[in-house]
Amino acid sequence: MTQALYRKWRPGRWDDVFGQQHIIQTLRNAVAADKAGHAYLFAGPRGTGKTTVARLLAKAVNCLHEDPASRPDDTCEYCQAVNRSSFLDLIEIDAASNTSVEDVRSLRDKINFSPNQGRYKVYIIDEVHMLSPAAFNALLKTLEEPPPHAVFVLATTEVHKIPATVLSRCQRHEFRRISVNDIVEQLMEIAKGEGILVAPDALQLIARQAAGGMRDAISLLDQLSGVGGEITLDITEKILGTATSQSVLDIVDSLAAEDSAAGLNQIHTTLDKGSDPRQFSRQIVDYLRAVLLVRMGNADQVDASSEVRAHMAKHAQAFETPELLRVIRVFNQAATVQKGTWQPSLPLELAYVEALSGPAPQADAPAVQAASPSVPAAKPAQSKAAPQKGKAKSAAPSAVASEHALSSDDWQALLNAVRQQSPNTNGLLNSSKTRELRGGVLHLGFASEVLREKMAAEDHIQVVKQAAQQIFNTPVEVDCHITGATQSNLPDQVDPSGMVATGMRLGGEIVDTNDLNPKD
Repeated sequence: MTQALYRKWRPGRWDDVFGQQHIIQTLRNAVAADKAGHAYLFAGPRGTGKTTVARLLAKAVNCLHEDPASRPDDTCEYCQAVNRSSFLDLIEIDAASNTSVEDVRSLRDKINFSPNQGRYKVYIIDEVHMLSPAAFNALLKTLEEPPPHAVFVLATTEVHKIPATVLSRCQRHEFRRISVNDIVEQLMEIAKGEGILVAPDALQLIARQAAGGMRDAISLLDQLSGVGGEITLDITEKILGTATSQSVLDIVDSLAAEDSAAGLNQIHTTLDKGSDPRQFSRQIVDYLRAVLLVRMGNADQVDASSEVRAHMAKHAQAFETPELLRVIRVFNQAATVQKGTWQPSLPLELAYVEALSGPAPQADAPAVQAASPSVPAAKPAQSKAAPQKGKAKSAAPSAVASEHALSSDDWQALLNAVRQQSPNTNGLLNSSKTRELRGGVLHLGFASEVLREKMAAEDHIQVVKQAAQQIFNTPVEVDCHITGATQSNLPDQVDPSGMVATGMRLGGEIVDTNDLNPKD
C-alpha cells in the first residue's frame, strides 16, 4: 500500500518544520541546554504540526548525536526507529478512544519502569481534551510528580476544555495556522520530489482551501495527484467543488451595479457546475475581505495577482466602508450555516438579496413620516407613557435612527451575549413578551409590573445595552414597558399586580366598576 504523502513528507528535523518557528526555537534551545521540560501542552488548529513537533521532541531528547545542539540528526539509530514507529520508548495515545480513568491508571502504573532503549520515555497524548474528568484527575497526579525519565506531550485542538490544574503544570505552546506562502512552498517541494505536475495557481487554491493546515494541504495534493497529467486550476476547482475567481468577481460586480438578476443567475450557474454553496460564500467573503484591506490602505497584505488586484481597487471605490462591512457580515452568515438544509442554495441566495437590499430605512426620514395622506405619521421612538420609577429610557442618540425588526436570529444572538455576562439578566430578558429595535431604542414589553421593574434595574439595563451594542454595532438605549393594559389605563381602585389587572392584560375588559373592591 502506498504511504500517504503527509506521512512520507513529515519533517525529520527542526529545520524542516514550517510556520512554527516561535515554538521550534524554544524547544531547540531547551534540548541544546539539556533542560527539556517534563510536560508540554501543544494547542492549535488541526494539521498545523502538533504531533509532528511532539515526535521531533521525542527524537531530540533521545538522539545519539554527540552535539546536543544538533539533535535530532535524523540519522542515528533512535531517530530512525522513531521514523519507523518502532521506538519502544515513544508511546502515542489517542485520548479519543482511551478516555476512561482505567486507561490513565494503566499508563501511570507502567510509567515508573525505566526506558527500554533511550534516555526518556515520551508519552504523546493526542486530543487530550477528550479525557473524562476522572481521567484528568488521575493524570494530574503523574504530572505533579513525574519520574525523571518521563516526558509528556499533550496535544489538543480545544485548549479551553483542559482543566486549569493540568494547564498550570505544562509548558504551553500555541501552534498557529500556516501562511499560504509557506504551504505553497512546501507543496512545490513535494510536487517536485514526487514528479507531480501542478500549475502554480492550482497550488494557491489548494493552500487557501487548507485554511492554514499543512496536513490538509498535502492530503489535497495527494488526492489531486491521482487525476493523471498536469493538475490545472480548472481540474482543482472541479474536484474541490470551488468556484472560479471570475464567478466571485461577477457576483461583486452585480452587487456594485445593483443588478439582482445578473447576480442570481451567476449564483445558479456557479452552483450548477458543482460548486458548494457554503464554499462559494466563503470565497466571496475572502475576496470582500481583501477589498476591505485595499480600501483601508493595507493592499500590501493582500495576496493576489495583478489582474485581481485591479478588480479589488475598482471594487474598493465602489463600496463605502460601512456598506462593505455589512455585505461581508451577510455573506459570512451564509458561509457558516450548517449543512443539511432542504434547499442548500437558499442561504446564499438570501445573503445576496439582503446584500442588495441595503440597511433598514431611517425611522425619522420624511419618506417614513409621510407614506400616505390617510396614514398617520409614524410615532417617535420614545414611548409616550409617563416616566416610571427605575425606568431606564432616554432619547435615542442622533446617530442611531434605523428601525430594526428583531428576527429570531438577532434575538437569539442578543440572548447569548447577555447570558455570557449575566444569567439572571438573560432570564429576565427572555421573559419579555414583545421586543423591537426602533429609533435606536430596544423596546421590551413585559406582562407584569414586577417583571418590568426588575428588568429596569440599572445593572440589568447596562448588561443589555452592552450586549446590544456588541450585536448591532451601535449604541442602543433600553425601554421597559408593560404590554397590553398599562398602569395608566387601569381604574384607580385596581391593583396593577392583582387578578383584575392580569385579566385586562390578557385581553379582558371591565364592564362594571361597582363591584370592585378598592385595590382588588
